[in-house]
Parts: sequence; structure tokens; C-alpha cells
Amino acid sequence: MNTQRSLSSILQLATDLASGRTTSRALVEDCLARIADPVGEGARAFIKTYDESSRAAADAVDRMRSAGIASSPYAGIPVSIKDLFDVAGETTPAGSRVLADAAPASADAPVVARLRAAGLVVVGRTNMTEFAYSGLGLNPHYGTPRNPFDRATGRIPGGSSSGAAISVTDGMAVAGLGTDTGGSCRIPAALTGTVGFKPTACRIPLEGVLPLATSLDSVGSIASSVACCAIIDAILAGEPVLPRQAFPLTGLRLAVPQALVMDDIDSSVAAAFARTVATLSKAGARVQDIALKEFLELPAINAKGGFPAAEAYAWHRHLLAGKGSDYDPRVKVRIEKGTQQSAADYIELCAARQDFIRRVDALSSPFDALILPTVPLVAPTIAELADDQEYGRVNLLMLRNPTVVNFLDGCAISIPCHTPGEAPVGLMIVGRHGEDHRLFSIALAVEKLLSESQS
Repeated sequence: MNTQRSLSSILQLATDLASGRTTSRALVEDCLARIADPVGEGARAFIKTYDESSRAAADAVDRMRSAGIASSPYAGIPVSIKDLFDVAGETTPAGSRVLADAAPASADAPVVARLRAAGLVVVGRTNMTEFAYSGLGLNPHYGTPRNPFDRATGRIPGGSSSGAAISVTDGMAVAGLGTDTGGSCRIPAALTGTVGFKPTACRIPLEGVLPLATSLDSVGSIASSVACCAIIDAILAGEPVLPRQAFPLTGLRLAVPQALVMDDIDSSVAAAFARTVATLSKAGARVQDIALKEFLELPAINAKGGFPAAEAYAWHRHLLAGKGSDYDPRVKVRIEKGTQQSAADYIELCAARQDFIRRVDALSSPFDALILPTVPLVAPTIAELADDQEYGRVNLLMLRNPTVVNFLDGCAISIPCHTPGEAPVGLMIVGRHGEDHRLFSIALAVEKLLSESQS
């Protein structure tokens, strides 16, 4: 079995299901077979699978569709969920061993319930960085799924939604439900050549989602196309799934921030990004470099760990006292950085964020979107991150660009911008708070342009 093969798009599968060219049971069986394949990544990409319940759900959808009834056009399509979403009757481990004896969830998280209500079939829970606290995707407890690019060498998938991305690249799910606190959907998307979306956080409920930093957490998705992510996003937000129209590229105003986010970019990322900017300009977009020196303030603002350290420590402090030795040491040390912040520090951080948002919004308002490399590096090997110092350096680099968007409380999407055969590189398109629908329209146009330019 070829383990690296993404499934068709959600729209194509919806058409195939409606016409009878396929069934939900056939789609689910294909996904389960790929997950179970001993030479594939399923054992590392998934922490738990729902073999029997997903088959039963698929059969129910097929019966309803044959009777002329379907809960939505997408009913029967298999999806994965990250290991920090509540499922009724189960514990929510969040990629850890620490919570093995925690009380089971009393109900599905609202986002999981919304997926099920639309008829999507959950095939399993995907692996992740423990407690979602890293952008690299390594997990010492459950293993690390390997990036489809140069799999023989063994490269990182990106994190923290590592298994979500690999479930999509390897055809084990059509889309992966993830979270994004500092890039956890966009980073693995960029490193694996998929699409990752981070919404404006308040649009999608966070109840039943184990938190990392409540001030920054959001629920997003990873899929093979912008349209797929837009469909999943609408379902998660409880909105009608409406066709999105591509934004006209001619006259589109795009700004490329120069401060901080363009530093230390490797040659592969630099080449792919420059080629993308040239392609957009040739298509009529007005691409302009802007300084945005305000970004240079972020390292000082977050010098004591920012919201993730403070809020993660508040949530974990009692667990650390009793089960600290069971944590991934690399995650534990980041959580414990929260001890460095006083209440006054946290209050100042909140004020600094609001001031930062106000000033950056004023400078970016003349533009339709910002564009920048999602991350500055292509996927490094798992082996080279065995050194703790190198792990820390690369982790901070991977998180640097995506975290800007979370701090701004905006929305963003990462789409592939490399050419076939190259290491995957992501282009991040950034919208302001609440402009998610507009962002999807822009991303659809850019995605189409880049696809045509490579054909």
C-alpha cells in the first residue's frame, strides 16, 4: 500500500457520495486500512482509532443517503481530531501520560459535536506535542510521525498538530481538526505541503478543548485545499457552508512585513517566497514591503514566556507538583517558565497586547492582507533535534512568525508555495480580527494562481 496519498477534496467526495460513486463505508475502510498499515505512519500519527464506531457511523450515513436523507452534503466524510478535544466517555490525554487517570469527559466538545451533526465521521484521535506546547511535533510518549517529504531520512512533521497533518498527507482522513495557539495548524501545514487555517479565536467555541493559553487558543483545521478548510471552518463556527468566491487579484493590496519575520530565513524558503511574490505581482497584485518595526517589540514583550507560560502554568501547577516526572522534560521546562511572571507582569502583558494590536492594525489597515513565510525553515530532521539547545533554537524559529498572528488576535492561513519536488514551504496570508471570510476569498485566489503557475 502507498502510505502517502491524500484523499480527494471535500467537495469532490461530497459529489461522489451524492452520485453513488462511493460510500461513506468505503471511505472509512480506506482510512482505517491506511492507519493500520504496519509500514505506514498510522501508529505514530494516531493515539486512538474508532474502528467500530466509525464504521457504524458510516453505515448509518449510507442508509440515510440511500433513503434520500443526509444531514449535510458532507455527511460520511472521514476526519481526524487532535488528542485534546473532549469525546464523551473518554479521558482527554492531550498527547501526555499525565492525564491517563483523569475523569472522562461528560460530553463531546462542541466542535466535535458540530462535526458529527454535519455527518462527518471521526476515525480517530491524532498525536500531538504533549499539551500542544511546541511547534516541532516531537512526542516522546507516542512517537513522532514522519514528514512525507524525505520520509526515509525522518523529518519532523511540525506541531503541535503533528498527527493531524500526517493524517491528511497519508490519506488517513480528509481533514484534521486541530488547535492553533502559536501556529499549531499552520506550522505542520507549511512543513508538509498542506493547508492550515487559524481562525479569529472567538468565532469557534473552545469549551471541551484542553487549553494551552486561553488568551491565544483557537480551533482550526488542516486539509488539502483552501476550500476544504473553509468548509470545516463554517461547520465549526456553526455558520452556513456557503460557496466562497475568489478575490480578484488585480489591485489586491498585499503587504510584506520586513521586521523580525524575514530574519534567518533559509535559502529554500527565501527562494519559494520570492518566486511567489513575483508571481502575485505579475498577476496584478500590488505587493509592497512595509517596515512594521513594531514586530521587533515582541521578544521583549514576551521575554518571560508571554501568555503561554503564564496560563499553562496556572493550569498545570497542581499536576506538576504530583506528576512532574511524567511530563516531557522539554514541555515541562517551558510550562515552569510561568513561575517567572507576577500578577503585575501579567496585567502589563495584557495591556501591552492591546496597545500592540491597536498600533499594528492602524499600519496594516490600508492593505487587504499581510503575506510572509509561514515559517523560516524547511523541515529539519528528527535526529538533529536530539540536542536540547538545537531543539530550543529551532522551536523558537518555527513559532516566531505564526505567533505574531495569535498575539494580534487575527486570522491566518498557510498554503503551499513550493514547486513539486522541493521541500514544502508555506505562504502565510494574514487577515485582521474577524476578517476570516475575506481571508478565505483571498487565499482561494492565491492558491489557484500558484497552482496554475506550476502546471
